[in-house]
Amino acid sequence: MSIFTPTNQIRLTNVAVVRMKRAGKRFEIACYKNKVVGWRSGVEKDLDEVLQTHSVFVNVSKGQVAKKEDLISAFGTDDQTEICKQTIVADKCVNPETKRPYTVILIERAMKDIHYSVKPNKSTKQQALEVIKQLKEKMKIERAHMRLRFILPMNEGKKLKEKLKPLIKVIESEDYSQQLEMVGQQLEMVCLIDPGCFRGIDELIKKETRGKGSLEVLSLKDVEEGDEKLE
Repeated sequence: MSIFTPTNQIRLTNVAVVRMKRAGKRFEIACYKNKVVGWRSGVEKDLDEVLQTHSVFVNVSKGQVAKKEDLISAFGTDDQTEICKQTIVADKCVNPETKRPYTVILIERAMKDIHYSVKPNKSTKQQALEVIKQLKEKMKIERAHMRLRFILPMNEGKKLKEKLKPLIKVIESEDYSQQLEMVGQQLEMVCLIDPGCFRGIDELIKKETRGKGSLEVLSLKDVEEGDEKLE
């Protein structure tokens, strides 16, 4: 996908738009797909490698930058780099039956119901995973799945597919195709996975195919439009 931003005449390519709704307003930042995954898993440490621009938008595709007063109202600061950090680590949880994300209000209410208290000596990601585990006992909730495409050399592909299966939630499609003669036959798969399995899958493909296989992030979050409503 290529997005043209008329405000600064910069064409953003291979864009992953990460969104956060806060104080009644929606904010967006423009990132590189694979780099977002690396940042969240702790592999990527350089924020400049993740962000296409340090600007915070209300609409990336239209190039509409967020107003200073809206940033201060929502985040308590207009430091756009700090706001990008907050936005990029925000993981959406969904109702697994509808794939719709829960509202922040609903999650906060559920956390109060289970009497969860924030622990200053633990990372935000570690605590988020703990909260999700506890909330599963009270409500239908799970981390939104990622959609990936694998392209594997045929010789390694069939054997590697069996090793990948335990790490895959859903195989959406499989296609055996003949590429250029020098490349040979390949196996292409589109799958849904739990975000926590991404690093293991990436390392397995690199190791088993000796760098000949490829992995592409098609969607960071497989979610439906609209929030899950309060009952």
